[in-house]
Amino acid sequence: MDRQLLKKILLNNQERIEKQELIVRDFTFDDFACYVLVGVRRSGKSFLLYQRMKTLLDNGKDWSDMLYLNFEDERLEGFSSDDFNSILEIHLELYGKKPILFLDEIQNVNGWHKFARRIADEKYISYITGSNAKMLSQEVMTTLGGRYISKDVYPFSFKEYLTALHIPYDELSLIKTNTKTQVINAFSEYFTNGGLPETLRLTEKRDYISSVYQKIYLGDVIARNNIENINGVKLLIKKIAESVMQPISYNRLQRILSSVGGRISLASIIKYLDGILDSWLLFKIQNIASSISEKETVCKYYFVDNGIFNLFFLENNTGLLENLVALTLVKKYGRESQVFYYNKGVEVDFYIPEEEQAIQVSYSIKDFNTYEREVGALYKISKALSCKKRTIITYDEEQTISDKYGEIDVVPIWKYLLEA
Repeated sequence: MDRQLLKKILLNNQERIEKQELIVRDFTFDDFACYVLVGVRRSGKSFLLYQRMKTLLDNGKDWSDMLYLNFEDERLEGFSSDDFNSILEIHLELYGKKPILFLDEIQNVNGWHKFARRIADEKYISYITGSNAKMLSQEVMTTLGGRYISKDVYPFSFKEYLTALHIPYDELSLIKTNTKTQVINAFSEYFTNGGLPETLRLTEKRDYISSVYQKIYLGDVIARNNIENINGVKLLIKKIAESVMQPISYNRLQRILSSVGGRISLASIIKYLDGILDSWLLFKIQNIASSISEKETVCKYYFVDNGIFNLFFLENNTGLLENLVALTLVKKYGRESQVFYYNKGVEVDFYIPEEEQAIQVSYSIKDFNTYEREVGALYKISKALSCKKRTIITYDEEQTISDKYGEIDVVPIWKYLLEA
């Protein structure tokens, strides 16, 4: 690739990042470690790189110490693994020292992992990002051999969303009627439109969210996995959206899709699901009471952002509520088998072994039958699993319920998110 063009891009990036306005997020980095940031498209990975670079600039570093490239920049079309060494040489020519490397969406370059491993071995500090979990998190554990620390990046939490809107949410502010009203109004927007950072600045949020979904669906799922049955994948995602809150098996998905879209093999269903999960569009949780084989084949699936999930409905407040709780729990405790549901004689929406906590999600428990079902489920699970804490998360109701196993906290979702 043309070295003069590379030099121009590197220098242009410095000017652009210095002018970039940031919403500071709560991420910490060790000064002497290499990191890989993984997450769905438009979740804010690039802005975390900008945040880190600006922090270093504020702490005495300058651009002679750093190098940034975004491999989704159309000017880098044709960049190959052979060109990685050129950017190191150009920086050395400009500044006479080796830089801290910030390489954005690096998975777009074939063979990137060999370069990433080499620079780590040569004691470069580097930060790399990517949108594909399979390409990055698995590579980090194998090809990169533990040289990088992996950090998951999700769309804004509700607290980050409020911070971005400059709405205080400390205890004193929530006592004040005016500020509390602002928090609740902001939550209403967050609940339906999600937390993709760019949506905060936009009036037509749904159009933007739809465009992000199309890029994930067509780029990160269809194109990256060489899937020819585009309509099959589209229908699969739609059926999963309709099944949020319910455990669903590979076999059931196969039957549903075959009945409406022509015969689809079980192997194809598994391939499509793997591609969707790898894109971070969806995540899954398992039944803690299942056998080992059922844990993989019968799961509950949720969307990585409420705004994307909401594209599939005119109104589905109950589904949005549970999806948001699932997302909050996975952010807090991790994607890999830290959050479960329970289904053995009774179904409980979430169980957190680390906290010995059982959680039910219900839009409202004012109806007697709903109250009996939700409270009864938490009573029954207490017979089977240790439950030091039991919670029912509602949209806007709050109370405390007592039974022979202790107390059950009923908490409105907006308050739960501020305490999470």
